[in-house]
Amino acid sequence: MKNSNPSPTLKRIKLWITLCITILMLTLTFIKWNASAQILTVEAPQPLTALSTSSAPLPDKYSSYVMDKNAAIALGKAFFWDMQAGSDGVQACASCHFHAGADNRSKNQLNPGCVSCPGGPDSFSFGGPNYQLQASDFPFHQVADPNNRYSAVTRDRNEVTSSQGVFNTSFLDIALGSDKDNVQRSYDNTYHIGNNNTRRVEPRNTPTIINAIFNHRNFWDGRAHNEFNGVNPFGDNDPNARILVSGILTKVNIYNASLASLATGPIISDFEMSAAGRAIRDVGRKILNLPMPLAKQRVAADDSALSAYRHVAGKGLNTNYKALVQKAFWPHLWNDSAKRVSIAANGTSAVSPSGQYSQMEYNFGLYWGLAINLYLSTLVSDQTPMDKYLRGDSNALTTQQLKGKEIFEGKGKCSSCHGGSETTDAAVSHVSSEKTEFMAMASGKATYDTGFYNTGVRPTQEDLGVGGTNPFGKPMSFSRSSAYGRVAVDGAFKTSQLRNVELTAPYFHDGGKLTLEQVVQFYNRGGDFHDQNIQNLDPDIENLGLSQAEQDALVSFMKALTDERVRYHAAPFDHPEIIVPNGHSGNTAYVTGDGYGQAQDDYITVPAIGKKGTGYPTLQTFTETRYKTVTTWGIKSYLLFLPIYGWITQQVPYQATFTREVWVGTPPTKSFLQ
Repeated sequence: MKNSNPSPTLKRIKLWITLCITILMLTLTFIKWNASAQILTVEAPQPLTALSTSSAPLPDKYSSYVMDKNAAIALGKAFFWDMQAGSDGVQACASCHFHAGADNRSKNQLNPGCVSCPGGPDSFSFGGPNYQLQASDFPFHQVADPNNRYSAVTRDRNEVTSSQGVFNTSFLDIALGSDKDNVQRSYDNTYHIGNNNTRRVEPRNTPTIINAIFNHRNFWDGRAHNEFNGVNPFGDNDPNARILVSGILTKVNIYNASLASLATGPIISDFEMSAAGRAIRDVGRKILNLPMPLAKQRVAADDSALSAYRHVAGKGLNTNYKALVQKAFWPHLWNDSAKRVSIAANGTSAVSPSGQYSQMEYNFGLYWGLAINLYLSTLVSDQTPMDKYLRGDSNALTTQQLKGKEIFEGKGKCSSCHGGSETTDAAVSHVSSEKTEFMAMASGKATYDTGFYNTGVRPTQEDLGVGGTNPFGKPMSFSRSSAYGRVAVDGAFKTSQLRNVELTAPYFHDGGKLTLEQVVQFYNRGGDFHDQNIQNLDPDIENLGLSQAEQDALVSFMKALTDERVRYHAAPFDHPEIIVPNGHSGNTAYVTGDGYGQAQDDYITVPAIGKKGTGYPTLQTFTETRYKTVTTWGIKSYLLFLPIYGWITQQVPYQATFTREVWVGTPPTKSFLQ
């Protein structure tokens, strides 16, 4: 008869199986509990602090590449403002960033929008090429009651207010020594009036580059990686990005260099600065063979970075770009004359003695990116009234502004995304430790990219923002690249820093709000597309219930975020002269052509401004109604007819006289539509 009892070995196997299943179930339970705990733990908003408490995050180990930091800053400033960099000899980086780090032009500034729509961008529903925007055009989404998103929609437009760039052309070659490339002109199906092309307009509103040094990633959609690969904005997503060092094509990853990544984008964009098909190495060949940097532009004698290089005639610099690169960067990055680089038809690079590009030309993206990054690191505006108040000056803010600060950090929920010293959750200091967050959304729970939020500005499907993919087919979102489970990143955009926001209208990624009052109304009603975007919506986008007085106080506080040095272009915000296109001669029905299929440009000239700017600070005396807390003994209430006594605390108004710094003068540029 067989023994029915299981063998000891079988018992041990069953025991191990049971134990493994138990451990697995406990692990899954813990993971589920931990995820729930993450969701339920609401991160407290960062308190506002003075920007001077934070150091600008410079590129990691930049001194391995940069030999002379001050020379690199001067080089970066020249690069940024030089009109010769554009394929047309007109467009500079600064052409879209000359006013408070942003763009104040209002003619020929409309893009048809719908950048992510399945059928591609829309046609224009109003305005069109060469349209002169009016204050009455805003807001683009308008409701009958600005504090009630469910009131009747009286206007809805998906156009974008942005910046005009270049005409539609294709790159043929560099014309050595010339500021203009050899290009082929092509008819533009979107940007034209009659048979004449107009300048193209970018698909998103231009953000300020002032204080952008603090951002972990740049561009609205975050595609300018934190790590710079020396060639383009896409960091390690581009497997072929290389520079030439000691005869070897070498990969680089420079962290905290998002502005270097950003700088290499517009210079080859066929909407912003370039003919289609121009590479950064082609820009290098052009720039390095120009006779004079800033040759078309005046430079102030007391320019804060360029005065030592200013040409005696007042225009341009007294050196050339090759010499500036050699002064700024270590020799091993440019002095190898024996090795050149050839580019095959499929885009791959190879080192040879007879290649198309010299080492200096091939490595130009590294110089361009790092030099501009270091220049922009100097554009830190930390002398606002709010900063002065946070550093201990109790008279820096008015009573209304103090009330606005209270609302900003409380009922208005502004500091949930705009907290800390940088006034943005997208800052290096915040993102480096936590690139994604797994938290409660407006609907359910999901993972999203820290500092990137869908706030219901436009329907999600019109522009995916950080939820989109880059040219290498990879997600721009950290969450979509790494997270498990539900991800809520579509239609999410980088949180803007708020200093100088008074000067940088229009607002949001679509440029659809003209005033800070319209912005506050937008948040007060819980966004414009709250319900449509609910699957990706930030949980703080809800009805705030702010009174008119509270809204006014919030706007007043945001105006206390203006650094007057920015308004008056004083150092470090001084700059060379720049001549920028401002639409075309004519209107939306007719333009004057150049005889070759392009509309003639109109221009505005922004003068060269030295380090003192066009204004100066002075002390003025003010008298203001303030309130103090007074505690007295008295009747607090009644029980039937009997008085109940106790201590009564109340706010008592009084008149205060004090001095405050005020700048006087004439700003060289005015805000949008002013």
